[in-house]
Formats: sequence, C-alpha cells, structure tokens
Amino acid sequence: MEINDRKMSKISVQELERRWKLVREHMKERGLDALVLQNAKDFTGGYVKWFTDIPAAYPRTVVFHASDLMTIVEHGSEGKRRELGGADPENPGVGEILTTAAFPSANYTQRYDAGAVSSVLLRRGYRRVAFLAADTMPHGFVAHIEQALSGKATVSDETDFIDRVKAIKSPEEIGLIKKTAEMQDLVFSKVVSRIRPGMRDSDVTALAEYEGHLLGSEQGIFLGMSAKLGAPAFFAQRHFQGRTFRTGSYMPLLIENNGVGGFYTELARTIVLGKASQELTEGFEIVKEAQEYTVRKFKPGAACREISLAHDEFMKRKGAPPETRLYSHSQGYDLVERPLIRADENMILEENMNMSVHPAYATTSLFTVICDNYILERDGAGECLHKTPKKIFEIQ
Repeated sequence: MEINDRKMSKISVQELERRWKLVREHMKERGLDALVLQNAKDFTGGYVKWFTDIPAAYPRTVVFHASDLMTIVEHGSEGKRRELGGADPENPGVGEILTTAAFPSANYTQRYDAGAVSSVLLRRGYRRVAFLAADTMPHGFVAHIEQALSGKATVSDETDFIDRVKAIKSPEEIGLIKKTAEMQDLVFSKVVSRIRPGMRDSDVTALAEYEGHLLGSEQGIFLGMSAKLGAPAFFAQRHFQGRTFRTGSYMPLLIENNGVGGFYTELARTIVLGKASQELTEGFEIVKEAQEYTVRKFKPGAACREISLAHDEFMKRKGAPPETRLYSHSQGYDLVERPLIRADENMILEENMNMSVHPAYATTSLFTVICDNYILERDGAGECLHKTPKKIFEIQ
C-alpha cells in the first residue's frame, strides 16, 4: 500500500496547486507574508480542508506562507516538530508539522497552538500577517497571536477573498460534487427500501449514515424526527431521535453528508408510513414551488439579498410565513459556506457555485421541506444534481 492510499478521499495535487497559486497571487498584491487559519470540525472546517486536503478534528491550524511550504500546527505530543519538506504525500504542500497537547475542552490550553504559530511568524520576521475567518476562532488563540505580533507586524483579514475563490468551483470539484449528489440519491433509495414500522427515528438516520459510509462518505449530519400526521415533525439531531416510527407517522429526512473528495451536498424528502394527509401534500407543493422559484433567480451577478426578499414575498403569497432560517446557501468542503441567500449577505452569485436550496414550511400541525443542489452555469442554474423524485414517499 502506498502511504497516500490510506486516505478515504483525496483531491489531485494539480487542484491544490491551483488553489495555492490563486492565494499567493493575492498575497503578493496585498504584500502579505502569511495567512493564519484554523478549523476544529469537519463539516464546518472547509478552510483547512481547502488548503491541505485534510479535514479538521481537534483544532488544526495552517500557516500559509507567501514564499514557502505550509506550516501545520495540530494535536499531538507537546513540543514536537516533523520536518516534511513537501515530500509527504499525505500532507502535500506542507513543510513542517508542529504538535501541541491542546484541547478545546481545556480552557488554559487554548494558547498553546497560538504560541506555536506566533513563534513561527516572529522567527521569520514577518511584517504583514492576515487571519482567515478570525471571528470563528477561539478568542484566546486570536488574542495571543495579536499580542505577540503587536509592534512587530500588522494584522489584517482576508476572509472575503478566500470565501469567494473557495465558492467558485473548478471542473474537478464540480465532478466530485455531482458524485456526492449521486451517492445521496442512492442512500435515500436504500433507506426507503428498508424502512419499516417499529424502527426508531435513530435507526433510520443510522441506516442513512451507514449506507453513506459504505459509499465513501466520511462525515455528515442526518436530521429526522417522526411525528403523527397532524403534528409538526421538525428536524432534530440524534439526541431527539428516540421516537418509534409507526404507521400513520411521517418523517422529513435530511441527508447532509460528504462524498468521495470531501464535498457536501444535501438531500431532503419526506417519508410517510401509510398515506400522506391532504395538508402534508399541499404543504409539500408549496415548498416545491418555492424551490423552483428561487432556482429560477439563480444567475451570475444576482444579489443574495434580493433573492431572499423575493422568496419571502413568494411564501407570503402562498399563505406561508417568511423564512427566519437559512433556506439556501453555497456548499463545498463546508456543509454551509458563503454566499448565503439571506438579507445580510454581500457576496453575489457567480458561475460554478454549488447552491443548496431547502425551503421549509411549518405550522402547529405540519413541517415539510425539500432540499436539492444546483450548479450555477453561465445563464442560470443547471439541472438539479439530485435525481430523487421530488415527491412525498409513501410506504404502505
């Protein structure tokens, strides 16, 4: 076995080099010596994955040098250093890995990683350093670095640039995203073929997760909570999936796992044990139409705020409340990445973005939703990536 064959999924070195080149060209224009980024979860840890092809678990920090291989700081033996020189196929583009014994649950250790990063930056004499998504990092981590660099280097933020280039997918990335959607279609069909009265809600989501793992998925979230027809069945994490799924009940099931390559899409459909009520059927038609309405507005250059406001007006015309949750957004290595179709988003839509669209409708007696992905093309959204029929699935 070649050492790089240990990876469940991987991106080509050529794709990684494309990303690094884009970033270094931007850094040169801005006169930056290094970028500092950190993530601590896979499904919202896309920055680290985008730069290194490795997901974050414990906090993983990247120092992306303008003129050198990357420095990685990750969990391990305290004070250790591995010199890779870019020759390790499991860590492409990495010059060195520093390890610390820091834990998110141990408050006093939050400065350990920051201390390692600060030492690297100061030792190299950098004068201009930028954070990537500093607002998402632990306060202690950011504060320690800023204090260490005070009077020695200026610190800026380059999040908006990275968010944009990360959201515009390359042909290789789009190919992997399409495979994720295909995988989720197959997972859902497996669930529908095996679901039976008497299964707990957690059995249903565990089945979806298991089938995804067999098809190369590594991480994800599986939301579903059943209820009797005539009561709302909201999305819920596994902690609230203890109900037994019985005849006369329904479950909106959301499959949000990544596929081979680590890219996310998401699929949601409603399953009924028995026959769907008229209320559920009518509610589903509303969200189905709402999805179609939003997708028609997906064009390069479109403003997210305007699409969001138009969606709310559409829902009002249908007698449904406006969305107070995020109902559409881009996806990639992050389950949710910018741009968000929301009134507070200042990014615009661009060609080759991967957009998830999941409008929902809730009342005191109903919750219904639909979710699918679309790639933006030159003249608008392409065909739906998911091929699962857009209907309520009735299991008799």
